[in-house]
Amino acid sequence: MASVLTAAVLLVLLGSAPAVADEERVRSGYRNASGKSEVLQEGTLRVSIRTGVLKPPRGYTPVEVVLQNTGPVPLQARLSFEGHYGTGSRTSERTVEVGPLARVVTWLPLPAVLQAGNLTVDAPGLPRMVQPMYLDDAGEGAALVLGKVKDFEKDVALQETQSEQEPLFAVRFLEEREAPRDLSSYVGYPAVVVAMDATQLPADVWAALEAYAATGGRLVITRPSRDVLERLPLLPAGDRARELEYGFGRVWLGAQTGGYYPGMVLEPSGSGTDLGMVNPVGPPPRWERGSALRNGAAPLLESARAPVGRFLFLIFAFALAVGPGGLMLARRRGPVSVLVAVPLISLVTCLALVSWSVLVDGFAVHAARYSLTWLDGERSRAVTLGVGAWYANLAPGSVKLPGSSTLLPPGDVEAPPADLDWTEGLTVTDGFLTPRTYREWGEVSVLPTRARLVLRQEGKALRVQNALGAAIKEGYVRRGNATYRLPPLMDGAEAALQGPVPESEMPHPTEVLMDQMGSALSDRLLKNKGAFRADLPDGGFIVLTGGTGMAPTSSMKVELEAGVHLVRGQVREARP
Repeated sequence: MASVLTAAVLLVLLGSAPAVADEERVRSGYRNASGKSEVLQEGTLRVSIRTGVLKPPRGYTPVEVVLQNTGPVPLQARLSFEGHYGTGSRTSERTVEVGPLARVVTWLPLPAVLQAGNLTVDAPGLPRMVQPMYLDDAGEGAALVLGKVKDFEKDVALQETQSEQEPLFAVRFLEEREAPRDLSSYVGYPAVVVAMDATQLPADVWAALEAYAATGGRLVITRPSRDVLERLPLLPAGDRARELEYGFGRVWLGAQTGGYYPGMVLEPSGSGTDLGMVNPVGPPPRWERGSALRNGAAPLLESARAPVGRFLFLIFAFALAVGPGGLMLARRRGPVSVLVAVPLISLVTCLALVSWSVLVDGFAVHAARYSLTWLDGERSRAVTLGVGAWYANLAPGSVKLPGSSTLLPPGDVEAPPADLDWTEGLTVTDGFLTPRTYREWGEVSVLPTRARLVLRQEGKALRVQNALGAAIKEGYVRRGNATYRLPPLMDGAEAALQGPVPESEMPHPTEVLMDQMGSALSDRLLKNKGAFRADLPDGGFIVLTGGTGMAPTSSMKVELEAGVHLVRGQVREARP
């Protein structure tokens, strides 16, 4: 019975079968898409590259590269990947220091849009090494597994398919001690399965997995340890259910005697938002010239819309000056005057267009930023999902992000939009924003913060202090089975709370604030955020703020056209 339930859950998660799978489909099993290792060697540098690995439907594909220096001199190796013809010339690279007689395992995340390309290894004084690569695409039916094959098959009661069988889903196995340590390597996969004792995982690997779940991923732990509540701090205290909301994501806890195992993690609906991540919208395909964005979506940034009315006025004025105006000038002053006037009119028109671009658009980066932040006050961190719209006359410089955060391009682009350097976290070296081109980026991060909302009791009155780092426009706090409306508060200011809001007047304050973010963000950011929409617990708050938000690119200098952010968390009770 436990085996049947285990397999049924996995099938639903992968979207390969209905919630209750028939016995015949359960027996067809899974496909192992872990790839194979190709070995290159030049001089004292030996390189092992795993090719044919399973790529996620969005985000980034982590490619494993093992570097071994057999000589007495340290080497600096530069790994770079460029897609094959038709996917542009953008590169993903990483520089790795390999000490004398050392072995280094590193990971190079590649944009998931790439299906094939060449991985190049360059080291000073050694010939270039090039390895062609093809990646395995299983669509939404893709999962990462940390653990051994036999443990996974035992826990989920499925076997690898034979060559004549059609698999129900694809699995990529990772060796837990050498697994990626950064969020970017996991964020694109529909599910990650830990088929081993989680206490045996390296601390930094577990930190990346916990961040993956908190930011909207689906984490399956087949053998939960006794300290699972300490390892997953956002789990509700005392709730021992096997399927739990976790921040923006979900966690499934298997039990070796409970008859319930991982499975309900990968069920897609085709909308691309089932994972709880952000979904920025990209440009339309080349054959759709009439649409502003893909699927007819409207841009989030007003300055990115072409001033059609003003341009038509200039064109009409130019046509009048050159046509009827030129004819009248020729009759009065002769044809020579027309030869002088027409170039001058063209020059004036061009100067007017350039002046308009400089004076109105300027050289600043224009941005509109929207985000949802889950404030984990006990651990002083902010779990943030955001989407930003960007536009500029001149391209900005490089953009650097920490390892606990990542940028997500639109999932339906035809080619990677930017050059990426993964040497120290993620750095977008070129292409974050091309001149006079509207672009959207998604942001996923788990960053340290001291932001908080402080509540203090003074006699019978309650006072609230805003220490969130941004002005509160509107908000609500739950205390003592009553909901209080927060007044508008500047950052650092405090005010007294008025009487509680009647339940009949405000039954679901979280829904009210999320609806204020607008329908344009429904698929981009707001869809499938059930835990964030849930009613506030005692001591919980949710506020609507402006500004740049808590996402990692908030430090960029921009001309902010719109900034709407929802922050949810627990108030900090201050002692009188």
